[in-house]
Amino acid sequence: MSTSRHIVCPHCAGVNRLAANRDAGSAKCGVCKQGLFDGRPVDANAEMFTRQISRSDIPVLVDVWAPWCGPCRMMAPAYADAAKILEPGIRVVKLNSEEHQQVAAQLGIQGIPTLLLFHGGVELARTSGAMNTRQIVDWTGAHLNGQQRQPLA
Repeated sequence: MSTSRHIVCPHCAGVNRLAANRDAGSAKCGVCKQGLFDGRPVDANAEMFTRQISRSDIPVLVDVWAPWCGPCRMMAPAYADAAKILEPGIRVVKLNSEEHQQVAAQLGIQGIPTLLLFHGGVELARTSGAMNTRQIVDWTGAHLNGQQRQPLA
């Protein structure tokens, strides 16, 4: 088992190596000095999305949404609440499909909102449709085989 994990900063996309016994909830980025987790979804552009998926050692939950989508707007507060529950064991990301159409197309997004769960750069699961906070947390945990909110320590 590795003694450290790579965590991508939600602010500058810097890759941080965190000791396994370190409290990730209070960790700061070595590049920009901001907190690595703040209990809010990361609003990702294409570069940030790719970096989070490819370089993070923790699972990454992605909400693909659009500002004109009623169910997406309805689910936004629940997704934000889920981030407070899931972090720091899971990175929670939002990707605007209107602003990042190429990424949405590459992901094969056909309906929104769509949740995607990645770990180790691999898509583990996806689902479409609005959910409440409990459903988001439960769905994520079910697809991580009991690793939900796995502490970094």
